[in-house]
Amino acid sequence: MRVNGIHYKTVWMEGSSVFLIEQNKLPFSFEIYEAKTCADTCNAITTMQVRGAGAIGCTAAFAMAQGFSEAPEIGFLDAVNRAKAKIEATRPTAQNLFYATNFVYGQAMAASNPREEAVKAANQVLAKDTRDSRQIGQFGASLIQDGWNVATHCNAGWLAFSDFGTALSPVYIARDQGKKLFVYADETRPRSQGGRLTAWELRHEGIPHAIIPDNATAALMAAGKIDMMFVGADRIAANGDVANKIGTLEKAICAQQFDVPFYVAAPTSTFDLSCASGTDIPIEIRHQDEVHYVSGPDADGILRRIRITAPGSDAYNPAFDVTPARFITGIITEIGILKTHEIVEKIGDLHERI
Repeated sequence: MRVNGIHYKTVWMEGSSVFLIEQNKLPFSFEIYEAKTCADTCNAITTMQVRGAGAIGCTAAFAMAQGFSEAPEIGFLDAVNRAKAKIEATRPTAQNLFYATNFVYGQAMAASNPREEAVKAANQVLAKDTRDSRQIGQFGASLIQDGWNVATHCNAGWLAFSDFGTALSPVYIARDQGKKLFVYADETRPRSQGGRLTAWELRHEGIPHAIIPDNATAALMAAGKIDMMFVGADRIAANGDVANKIGTLEKAICAQQFDVPFYVAAPTSTFDLSCASGTDIPIEIRHQDEVHYVSGPDADGILRRIRITAPGSDAYNPAFDVTPARFITGIITEIGILKTHEIVEKIGDLHERI
């Protein structure tokens, strides 16, 4: 994606530092954060300076490369293993994170120069993420008819991957094909990734859209104003159950009720066949302050943090929910659009080849 005339990836590595777009500052300011150490990069993942399945995976890959680079000669393996464990504890639901750390770790440990190979492998994760996202867009765009209204939840666009994204990639490709479309972007409480990030992307791409409250989707579907819904995924179980941003489940239920096609868009690296079903997927519980507080610029452009809930009340903040496979029309991957009964065969064969 181009910002102010410059093409950016969401995350990249230069020297020993990892650079990433500071997503907590968007859409009010565009800033690049430099993570100089593996610990810095881990913190960027935990605090959601970088977020989204693919972007988390790419960042974790670079953090793993930093872990190799920082490990001393004496106690090298122990230090690398500690770094890997720290990275994997940052966002436990995100399957792409584990895919990335395991890939970089495996490639590096099999090489004569692990530090050099780790950087090479991390860049391979980044390149694959970009290729996969673009291919997902090609398959997904074939589902969109000219003039359709598309709904999204959370942000699974360019910012959530290295480029293009998953749920928004079909929208971008369909636009490039000359199709006219309109996007309804759920605000996605409590962190408003739809209202802040998806809307920011769509505005920069010149795609007509409107931000809607999370609880407006059912009414729009009932009124026939939504033709299709695309969402991303953070982990997909062997039976097709999908863990994604909290609120996805209720959107899927509404889509089935009102006969709206509901597609999940995700690369094959998001599938975890060791999870037989969604009940096996660990769900991250985040700090309650994300529910209590919001931030934004005041009239003078100064960012403020204010409480919007009753003082003294506690909040419960699950970051994800699980949508059962029966609510999902299909899963758009870089190898095609899959039905849930195809997952074990097609994804299993692919993972074995990798």
